Amino acid sequence: MFSFDNSYARLPQTFHRPARPAAARAPQLIRFNHALAADLGLNVEDASDARLAQVLSGQVIPVGAEPLAQAYAGHQFGHFNPQLGDGRALLLGEVLDREGRRRDIQLKGSGPTAFSRNGDGMAALGPVLREYIISEAFAALGVPATRALAAVSTGEQVVRETMLPGAVFTRVAASHIRVGTFQFFAAQGDEAAVKTLADYVIERHYPAARETENPYLTMLTLVAERQAKLIARWLSIGFIHGVMNTDNMAISGETIDFGPCAFLDEYDPRKVFSSIDQRGRYAYANQPGIGQWNIARFAECLLPLLDADEEKALEAANGVLKDFGDVFQAEWLALFAAKLGVREPADDDRPLVTDFLELMHQGEADFTLTFRALSKVAGGADVVALTELFSVSQPGLAEWLIRWRPRIEDGRTAAECQAAMEAVNPALIPRNHRIEEAIAAAVYNDFSFFHRLVDALATPYAEDPDTADLRVPPKPEERVTRTFCGT
Repeated sequence: MFSFDNSYARLPQTFHRPARPAAARAPQLIRFNHALAADLGLNVEDASDARLAQVLSGQVIPVGAEPLAQAYAGHQFGHFNPQLGDGRALLLGEVLDREGRRRDIQLKGSGPTAFSRNGDGMAALGPVLREYIISEAFAALGVPATRALAAVSTGEQVVRETMLPGAVFTRVAASHIRVGTFQFFAAQGDEAAVKTLADYVIERHYPAARETENPYLTMLTLVAERQAKLIARWLSIGFIHGVMNTDNMAISGETIDFGPCAFLDEYDPRKVFSSIDQRGRYAYANQPGIGQWNIARFAECLLPLLDADEEKALEAANGVLKDFGDVFQAEWLALFAAKLGVREPADDDRPLVTDFLELMHQGEADFTLTFRALSKVAGGADVVALTELFSVSQPGLAEWLIRWRPRIEDGRTAAECQAAMEAVNPALIPRNHRIEEAIAAAVYNDFSFFHRLVDALATPYAEDPDTADLRVPPKPEERVTRTFCGT
């Protein structure tokens, strides 16, 4: 099934610990991502669902796998923990996909490891389905993220506030190396390990950096650029990660760890969903600043590699942090201008974007539907459908539309403008109440709505009549106001 080539396992033993999956009484395959398997070059044509369930719950260790738990540290809500590590996940191994890219295959919720810190290492069914749904939605939206290969129920019960059905999630990533991985060694003063890890990251993710004058500074710069652009993409689809700890920031530039995350319904820049984010540290609008803060922690780990002269190293790192803000602002403007139908944005367009967002905020307008409705106005539709999305009347909207119209009249027809806007403004997102609906049914072994939702989210820019109900915002009684960590 897998053709493993496990480079991370060949790093020194301080980087990882061996791990074995826990027993599962009656594993059953819930969903397998055949399209992703094909991209990975996996040979599963002759594998039955029962066989896939055995392998992807950890009951059968495939040939060539070297199961291990990765060591890392991390700042959690601003407080540093020197040792975290994979407490409920293990890396089966790595494969080279059809394009020659190295990809991690990880089991999540497969039982305790050396880093479990008295936890059971298991995953409940709900968080597994949630991560599957959002991972694949991100892929369809074109936002870099880890991918979902499979979800398997274990037949076991896990103890949380109540007894819940257990499951294992198979995650695919460019790698699972995090800012916290570097922090683990930097906190111990192990500069040799930091260098080993940096060299490994350059080889695996940023090989062009090897040819530059200062490969480590180039790596830092490229990681910062990817993160700045990634967070701008999050904001453009109304996504709140919910737990942007340094151990949840992937060096590869992928979105990782879909725990207490959620998508905005009505636009509110201060919105927080995570039940553990009591002070709003990771609110929607705070995410760019937290991303920059996390990159600062990454830069601290690399200072000895950036320059032997500490002052020069600090100067170089501070330059990267400044550039992070510049890259984010440029990407944010480009993305939101495109959402408004502005083809070639200028700095003067920033107020056009921010004023529209403020109108949405004051009018409690749905983030996704409002941009989609504006796309239709660009195509010549009446503004009534747009204005009806504002639960609180906004007299300033009419004036804003007068300012907006000339910026999209750039030689395109109305139909062309609408098509361009609809190509970047999704009609369908994984709405929080629909995810909860899928989980609630699955607890009673009904996965039909889960499958329907995953299938629909594969084409988020289409307006299929058969999925119209999935595009509807929640009723007041359906609103999800808090989301919870998978542990």
